Amino acid sequence: METTTSTFLITHADDDSAMARDVHSGQVHPLADNPGVEAGDVIEATVAPEPPLELTWQVIEVDDRRKIPIERADEPPTSQERELASEQEVGEMTRMERAGIGEIHVITVAPAQTDAAVADVLEDEGTRTRGARLGVNRVEIRADEANGIISVRYLP
Repeated sequence: METTTSTFLITHADDDSAMARDVHSGQVHPLADNPGVEAGDVIEATVAPEPPLELTWQVIEVDDRRKIPIERADEPPTSQERELASEQEVGEMTRMERAGIGEIHVITVAPAQTDAAVADVLEDEGTRTRGARLGVNRVEIRADEANGIISVRYLP
């Protein structure tokens, strides 16, 4: 039996089953039963195909389970983030490593579209997936509506 050990985002869960997406490979694993997870959970786990057809997967072991909250902060982007934004065109994004764990994404948008872009980032499953892949514990979004600057901070 081939097993897979990775970090999974639970994209759907009900009483009887769940869907787990490997945040590194993108492979979706339909789980044959629900091992006590909820949609939005991130688990470090080992899964294996369930015999005989191997169409669904079973969770062999869960090493860690956590939530990654994604929240909009009241604070504006930092001076370093604003400086990065001033060097890029509308619609561009710059990734910046943080000291330690995580990274920061600085996005420039048309000022009138800032709130809508922040809402998109808050709702985008990719934001949580990226946070899980980076091994962070929370994601903070800061915005400067007047200048169309958004910073997405993946934080330990």
